[in-house]
Formats: sequence, C-alpha cells, structure tokens
Amino acid sequence: MNEKKPIKRRDAQGRIDPKYARELLAKARETANDDDRPEAGYAFLKRASSSEALAEELGEAFIEAATSGEESEPHRHERVTLEENGGPFVETSANEEFAVGTDESNIASATREPLPRTSKAVP
Repeated sequence: MNEKKPIKRRDAQGRIDPKYARELLAKARETANDDDRPEAGYAFLKRASSSEALAEELGEAFIEAATSGEESEPHRHERVTLEENGGPFVETSANEEFAVGTDESNIASATREPLPRTSKAVP
C-alpha cells in the first residue's frame, strides 16, 4: 500500500506552521479583488437566497455571531416577532360571532344540567 504522509499545518502547541502561513498569504494575494466595481464588495453572496424564515433567522444569527465575536442568540430569543403578536386579525361584530336562539344541538325543551358531564353515564 502507498500511504500518504499527513500534511503538517500546526505544531505541537497548536500554532500554525510558518511555511503553511506563507503559502496561505501568497494564495490570498493571488486571488485578491482590487476592483472598484460594486460586485467586488460581496464576499460570497449578494443577498440571502432562502425564502424560509427559519433559515434566514439562523443565517443572520450566525453572521452576527461570527462578525461580532459574541453570542447573538440570547438577544435574538428575547425579541418580539410579528408571529408572536398573532394576526392578521379580522374584526367582526358580536352579532356575527355569537349565536342567537337555539339550534338542533341545543333545543328549547332540553333539561339543564347543573354541571357539565363528560359522559352519558348516570352518577
């Protein structure tokens, strides 16, 4: 078998290998974008490409945490969103909402129970 030797990128203390660091800097300088065009300012995407609200929220939380260096979720969980307030509400009058009179399930000659019953069994 032909086993490949692992690439050494860090030393025993976890510091980056100086030779590897120089190679990374050289590659970064090769691909640097020095254009003045508006597109040159975008690192990866021009805008979010998800139409799902949860994916959008999680992506924003990640970017906020990555760019600020602080945890963003505790502050984001405390925000009040539109979904928590409910809605959209349709305002109607009481006459439309509440029944007037009796119907076949609540006939006028029915006996009235003192307390609601959960079954037809006689106590």
